[in-house]
Amino acid sequence: MRSTSVYPAADLKLKNHTSFGQTVRNSLTMAYRGLLKIRRTPEQLFDVTLQPIIFTLMFTYIFGGAISGDVQSYLPVIIPGILVQTVITTSIVTGVQLREDMDKGVFDRFKSLPIARIAPLAGALLADTVRYTIATVLTFAMGYIMGYRPEGGLGYVAIAAVLVIFCAWSISWIFAFFGVIARTASSVQGISMIVLFPLTFLSNAFVPVKTMPDWLQWFVNMNPISHLVTAVRDLANTGTVGWDLGISLIGSAVIVAIFAPITVRAYMRRT
Repeated sequence: MRSTSVYPAADLKLKNHTSFGQTVRNSLTMAYRGLLKIRRTPEQLFDVTLQPIIFTLMFTYIFGGAISGDVQSYLPVIIPGILVQTVITTSIVTGVQLREDMDKGVFDRFKSLPIARIAPLAGALLADTVRYTIATVLTFAMGYIMGYRPEGGLGYVAIAAVLVIFCAWSISWIFAFFGVIARTASSVQGISMIVLFPLTFLSNAFVPVKTMPDWLQWFVNMNPISHLVTAVRDLANTGTVGWDLGISLIGSAVIVAIFAPITVRAYMRRT
């Protein structure tokens, strides 16, 4: 029996030949869908609301006296570190939720709609920037409550926040790729943690590099997370722009240039 399409011809044409403007509108609509999911299930925000608070309190009062002599002296060190660690770790959610939606058949239903095929993927990545923003604001707010006063001023703090959000969005392309090719959401989370755990903890986020063994200092100094943490500290604490900022931006651009095309290609094959 000859199969017949359930979609009007105009819809098929729209799906296959979507204009750039239509793709942007569809992606923003999908991003709004992601925000609605958060509103209906606010527990999805637990990682970006509770983690900054718990980690800031825990690390500050455990390591503050041992590393900097007192809590107040440690805050300029730990707040940028906690900020980077929290926001970058949050980017894992992109791949996990993407895999969950694909497993549930959500993306199969999207194929029946007259929208750009790339819109659900782009929308998910855009919606997650809201999560990064929430984590960033809460981390700085928690630090301020504890006595952190960035000497760089509000303008440089805002630049530091945008830098971290942009870098997290860039890294989320890596986990989006894992989400597309992995078999289960749990495997995405497991792979992502294996990648991020050593990068975040074997960095200068929590302790000075000079206190580490020589062989470990080499890795820490090469670690891209260390460069990002240093860039945030320079911006927030002193209002200066160093070469670490350039390295962070270039690294993020390289990640997007590599993983965005292969993620889109893999996504198109799977959907």
